[in-house]
Amino acid sequence: MGRPRITLLSNPRSTGNVAQLPRIRAFCAEHPDVFHYEVEHAEQIGDAMKTIARVKPKLLVINGGDGTVQAALTELHNGGHFADGEVPPVAVLPSGKTNLIAMDLGVHGDPVTSLARLVALAQHDLTPHLVARQMIALSGGAKGGKPVIGMFLGGAGLADIMLYCRNRIYPLGLPNGISHVLTFFAVVLRQVIGLKAKFLPPDPRPLSISVRREGVITGRFALLAVTTLEKLLLSGELNGQRQGTLKFVAVEQRAGSLLNAFVATLRGRLGRTKMAGVHVEEADEISIEGDSSQVILDGETFSAEIGMPIFLRRASPLSFVRLAA
Repeated sequence: MGRPRITLLSNPRSTGNVAQLPRIRAFCAEHPDVFHYEVEHAEQIGDAMKTIARVKPKLLVINGGDGTVQAALTELHNGGHFADGEVPPVAVLPSGKTNLIAMDLGVHGDPVTSLARLVALAQHDLTPHLVARQMIALSGGAKGGKPVIGMFLGGAGLADIMLYCRNRIYPLGLPNGISHVLTFFAVVLRQVIGLKAKFLPPDPRPLSISVRREGVITGRFALLAVTTLEKLLLSGELNGQRQGTLKFVAVEQRAGSLLNAFVATLRGRLGRTKMAGVHVEEADEISIEGDSSQVILDGETFSAEIGMPIFLRRASPLSFVRLAA
């Protein structure tokens, strides 16, 4: 028997895997060309990649939430486990709460069905299904250390909303859809209407953001997003952006600016015209400095401090498998 064509890296603790992992394990048992490696903690992904590199898969499938994907991408980029030219293309199953990366790659619905499609694709030439995605390298901040690799960063009010949903709404045990609706109404009450209450997300902290063309932008921002994904959180695409750059959006903490940005996104016009309080840019490097202001890169939280800014830079692209809609 030849080597496995696919390696599946699973995190059993990801939200979607609690219910789906028994089915995924059964599927792998029926398909000997799938090498299934399970990890329960991000710290185990380095050892997992060492083993996966020895297997030399044709395709690496990551079965976990955005945080699991981010940890795996960081190891692929920094770990040096694969020889030059041997880093396999990556596919992502929709197994977390948000699955922004999976959605960007056209993977949605039942993860076992998606895995079956990927196994079928791997029997043939994957080239027609491969897309390159520029990575974001995050360094600095309170944690320091080696650069962390990801594809979507949320900061300012957006990070506060994501943490609010994660820490206050998800523990209620409600379905994802209802959790996101409750979070949406909390955001409207806090950021649009201006209501202040302990059960609502907090005020965004002041930030200083340095972007190449805009120079330094300071203030309180209801939304800060940096991404290499084709689509943003609101499922809109940025217009007029050079391929491969960091796509940057910041919306100041004003109801009018939020409404204008939301309408422009729905109409597909975000970034085409200047709007007061709405900053849309492209850059190769961005720095973020604040007073213990949180940013989230693909599920992992980092803190931008005064005198310890977070730096975002373009990192080498990786190859991903995109499923047709």
